[in-house]
Amino acid sequence: MNTVSVVGVAGSGTMGNGIAHVAARAGYRVLLYDVQEDALTRGMATISKNLDREVAKNKLSSSEKSECVSRIKLTSDIGSLSGSDFVIEAVIEDFGVKAQLLQALDSAVRPSVILASNTSSISITRMASKTHRPDRVIGMHFMNPVPMMNLVEIVRGLSTSDETVQATSQFAQSLGKTPVEVNDFPGFVSNRVLMPMINEAIFCVMEGVGTPEAVDSIMKLGMNHPIGPLALADLIGLDICLNVMEVLQEGLGDSKYRPCPLLRKMVDARKLGRKSGQGFYRY
Repeated sequence: MNTVSVVGVAGSGTMGNGIAHVAARAGYRVLLYDVQEDALTRGMATISKNLDREVAKNKLSSSEKSECVSRIKLTSDIGSLSGSDFVIEAVIEDFGVKAQLLQALDSAVRPSVILASNTSSISITRMASKTHRPDRVIGMHFMNPVPMMNLVEIVRGLSTSDETVQATSQFAQSLGKTPVEVNDFPGFVSNRVLMPMINEAIFCVMEGVGTPEAVDSIMKLGMNHPIGPLALADLIGLDICLNVMEVLQEGLGDSKYRPCPLLRKMVDARKLGRKSGQGFYRY
């Protein structure tokens, strides 16, 4: 695998701009791609705001912040990613969208370049099969918010090579993250454990077992969770939670992964959590 100096990030939303942030912070040159110019502008504004927080906490100097920002180049031309040494896609959690993007990236970058997906639940094996380099496609599941969370779940597809796993783990470590390798099953480890818990918490609210505040308080005070499952669902986005539960149900074929009807109803009402201003709580 080639030495990495330029990192391509496809998608400038919450996860994409977070990944671009940590890559630039680690000294890499970053090409941040999105089809929408306004999304790129918003993504860069978020990166700048988050770097300002680090300056305020004396974790970064103003000049270091300026250097970080200068290392990020925005582009709406996927061909501009041709100079990337490592590429991470971070678009919406939808197989069709991700597969189409990976096919475009496969054509745009050198054959030796690793294509990593920030998917939180979708099959790496299936996405890799849509490219001409299935041995160099891997899952690199960052946690939200990316600049603060230490874990990167490294997901090995059926065709992913040992060399790709090793290079990706080393790259994650260079970002200051801790890589943990898992195999490609629906939801991997993180969301196979987390999302059914969130889903069950929503059932508790729907069935009148407890209010959102009661459910979250019990999990925080009794189970020592730093944030309650419903507040966490609001942070993740209820639409994302629903997507992951559907992937689990379809992929594992077990009724225990049935999304809670209240979760579906809230997504239909566009009560998606923090990003829409209301979920189980108001923001």
